[in-house]
Amino acid sequence: MQVRADQLPQHLAKGVRPLYTVWGDEPLLAQEAGDAIRTAARAAGCTERQVHTVSGAHFDWSSLLGASQAMSLFADRQLIEIRIPGGKPGKDGSEALQRYCEQLGDEVVTLIQLPKLDRTQQSSGWFSALDAAGVTVRVDPVERKALPQWIAQRLAQQGQRVQGGDEGQRTLAFFADRVEGNLLAAHQEIQKLGLLYPPGELGFEQIEAAVLNVARYDVFKLGEAVLAGQVARALRMLDGLQAEGEAAVLVHWTLAEDIRALKRVRDAVSGGKPLPMALRENRVWGVRERLFERAVPLLTDNGLAALLDAAQVCDGLVKGLRHPDWPLDAWESLRRLVLMLIEQIGSAAPAGGRPRVVSTRLALGA
Repeated sequence: MQVRADQLPQHLAKGVRPLYTVWGDEPLLAQEAGDAIRTAARAAGCTERQVHTVSGAHFDWSSLLGASQAMSLFADRQLIEIRIPGGKPGKDGSEALQRYCEQLGDEVVTLIQLPKLDRTQQSSGWFSALDAAGVTVRVDPVERKALPQWIAQRLAQQGQRVQGGDEGQRTLAFFADRVEGNLLAAHQEIQKLGLLYPPGELGFEQIEAAVLNVARYDVFKLGEAVLAGQVARALRMLDGLQAEGEAAVLVHWTLAEDIRALKRVRDAVSGGKPLPMALRENRVWGVRERLFERAVPLLTDNGLAALLDAAQVCDGLVKGLRHPDWPLDAWESLRRLVLMLIEQIGSAAPAGGRPRVVSTRLALGA
């Protein structure tokens, strides 16, 4: 049984199930889901708690199976937590987890915590057994476009809100820009606002004065911003990655991989393949699939050739080589490559606004 993270409190209010599996790569939401399950288990009489962390190939699965069958000496029920940080229990662990699911009883509530799982792990026998025997809670990162609403909901939980209309949206967008990619920090900043100001309406100046710039940028999210044509956001993320000490080589590799993938998909479509088939063959899925669907029809053969040449030049620059027509600084050359890619893809139409095209002179002057 699958339950969304935001549905978990309502689910737990109806009673505690013997098995919960929380998985995903958002630490704050995973922590909150685990805390909610622990609180509900304690309220249901689980006053004794055991924690088992699976690290390496030498974990004693037999002791875990025995612990689930042993009666507690001090409590009617017990909570057993199984943490698998690597997400791969191995062959012995796979068999043990499936047996564990077969012997679940009402005396024990089990919480299993896992990181983000790929498709193969999600379709494995052990995970299918966990999903069939208990409740599965998936925790995903809050995407940038959903972050302002998430912030507004969290503020509402402590009796605070921003102004209505465009001014309030500007305030939430400012807040989101400062904490993007770092939900734990966003949570802390929201809590700080609850301590600094009483319940009620918060103005832009209050939030600006209180909220720190604690954004953490993901190099792969940079690629998504570029493919979406989001000029200001892409440049802000590039500056953030540089400030965080990210390797320029990795940033270039990510951008170059997107350019090469665009070329392969474009060639396949020009050869007569349907766009969906070309995307699948080039392993373009999820958010990137929608972005590629938008970008590929806007690209020209000459534009892609220019991007490939630029990516090759930039590759040498980030490795210490020089080029007479490009900036000496690796990050400045990455900035130019980002602007060139956005320009070739075309304009991005902001919500409620007119399309915005990146000037060729801007890219060349970067």
